[in-house]
Amino acid sequence: MLFRMGLITTLLLISISFSAAALNNRPNALFGYKESPRSNLNLFPQWLSVLEQHIKEMAPEGQCDARIFNRCHLREWLSFLHSISQLNVNEQIRKINNYANNREYILDIENYGLNDYWATPKQFLINNGDCEDYAIIKMMSFKQLGFDVNTMRVVVVQDTNQKTAHAVMSIDIHGDVLILDNQIEEVISHREIFHYVPVYSVNENSWWMHLPD
Repeated sequence: MLFRMGLITTLLLISISFSAAALNNRPNALFGYKESPRSNLNLFPQWLSVLEQHIKEMAPEGQCDARIFNRCHLREWLSFLHSISQLNVNEQIRKINNYANNREYILDIENYGLNDYWATPKQFLINNGDCEDYAIIKMMSFKQLGFDVNTMRVVVVQDTNQKTAHAVMSIDIHGDVLILDNQIEEVISHREIFHYVPVYSVNENSWWMHLPD
């Protein structure tokens, strides 16, 4: 599994110290849980590393050679995104979800020798990955198409069916929050999912703690 319980436990302990005023700062709900927006992304060094590495990897790197680790590995992805750029939003969401979900699921320990590693889209396209990697490439796909990053998040949840941590991507569309999940074939509303308890979510600008309403 990708997100270790140690990190989730730490964040739950942090949440205990939040004041009642902070909890009421933004009474939106995800999976029926109230969310409290925070701004200190330094709590997520792996996520910040993904953002930094992705910017570097998207820069031109000279002559293409598909045998080496360079921009060539991104060409198929960028070509795919270009091919769906004129579709309607619902079709783009469905196709991005399917594109990522067609990759093979591989644990971080097998790929990188680490219990928890957040991969950039480039690394995911080469090595495949686990659930947060699916969520990350989906988010970066929407960003590449020009979607507002503030409408998107990587969401860490507790899967009450599997009794383990999991990660999905959420996107705010048409007044609803849609969930893109490597464990669920269809893109569906968060209101239709009852076995996920959100712990925290994060995007390029902020992170949110999720607590029972």
